[in-house]
Amino acid sequence: MTVSVYPELKLTQIHVLLIEDDPGDAFLIQQQLQEKSDTHFVLHPASCLSQAGELLAQQDRRPDVILLDLNLPDSWGITSVVKARELLVDIPIVVLTGDNDFDLITAAIEAGAEDYLHKGAEGGLIRKALRYAILRHERDRNERIAMTVFNHAREGIMVTDAQERILHVNQAFTDITGYSAAEVLGKTPRLLNSGHHPAEFFQALHATLESQGHWQGELWNRHKDGSLFVEHMTVSAVRDAFGQTLHYVGLITDITQKKEDEARITRLAYYDALTELPNRSLFMDRLQQALTSARRHALNLAIVFIDLDGFKAINDQFSHAAGDYLLQRLAQRMKGCLRDEDTLARLAGDEFIAMLFNPSSPEETEVILERLRQQICRSVHWQGQSLEVSASLGVKFLAMHEFAEADRLVHLADQAMYQAKKSGKNCVVFA
Repeated sequence: MTVSVYPELKLTQIHVLLIEDDPGDAFLIQQQLQEKSDTHFVLHPASCLSQAGELLAQQDRRPDVILLDLNLPDSWGITSVVKARELLVDIPIVVLTGDNDFDLITAAIEAGAEDYLHKGAEGGLIRKALRYAILRHERDRNERIAMTVFNHAREGIMVTDAQERILHVNQAFTDITGYSAAEVLGKTPRLLNSGHHPAEFFQALHATLESQGHWQGELWNRHKDGSLFVEHMTVSAVRDAFGQTLHYVGLITDITQKKEDEARITRLAYYDALTELPNRSLFMDRLQQALTSARRHALNLAIVFIDLDGFKAINDQFSHAAGDYLLQRLAQRMKGCLRDEDTLARLAGDEFIAMLFNPSSPEETEVILERLRQQICRSVHWQGQSLEVSASLGVKFLAMHEFAEADRLVHLADQAMYQAKKSGKNCVVFA
């Protein structure tokens, strides 16, 4: 048994707001509504829209229906319907007209009226039209609610036919994509294709949609202005009783900003904010991966612990701003000495660590690190001042036949660095 979410409409008494400027027509309608009937009509007359507004402000209840003359002292034609709808958003309207203009009547219905009557219609027809307008308005309530959701939803909504031709889009869709409804109707969603996804992605999407009736996920699309954006999309197939697809309904949410925020948070978690080098966490992760690869493919590794000599004096003599600038410049120089497959990270303060992936020998490693040490020793100019430091480097070379855990390698390189400090600084020492 289906239970309506709306209470049964009681039609024993109907309050009618009559907006009619002709006293004779208003009197006739009043007499016709008072004729014997199962329904008692209570009339609230007003001669214009402004007077109707004043009348409503004085009353506690709203009318059940509006009987509206299209041509009034303060409004004319279809504008009267629009203004009456603004006055009472969710009340059915029956228009009164002395014209037989079909286009005018059609426009009035499209503007929000439920029905129309010719002036001079007999009483039974007027009463019937008012009752049916109320019933029709109640019946269409769900549709109006759905249209309100469609128009005011923050998610973009797109409705297509079974061939994926776009039939409807809402304002949020336009806000997200930049395309107006007029620009996309009749076209397919491929209009938004960014080229970011391979054909296999869309084949899988359609396969899921066909088998399960819905699909959801993230995809890159292209805005009307050419810029890319990331959206979360849910697509559902609307099918008839025989399982045939009639429409597809897509809900889209622009998550570009969310993705950018996530990327920033991820970068903060794995990169040093000052030098933009990997931090200890990312370095250890890469080292673990490199160890796995080295063991599988019999490759060499070298772990290098780097500590700047004389950095504290830079901070003390020139300020921490000078020290930060020095660290940034030296990070760039050191990175320039290494290959793409190597990793340079900042641990803390003036401590750095590097991983050289598959150097051919300890001798080649020493050549690379000597070049790196010389770059560190070059002066850095800051606000007319010359900033100079050196570096002590400790190295653990892991040959292809050796095995060690990541933490053990870092510890051995650290110990070698301390040995370099004890040996007079500004040198390279192997563990």
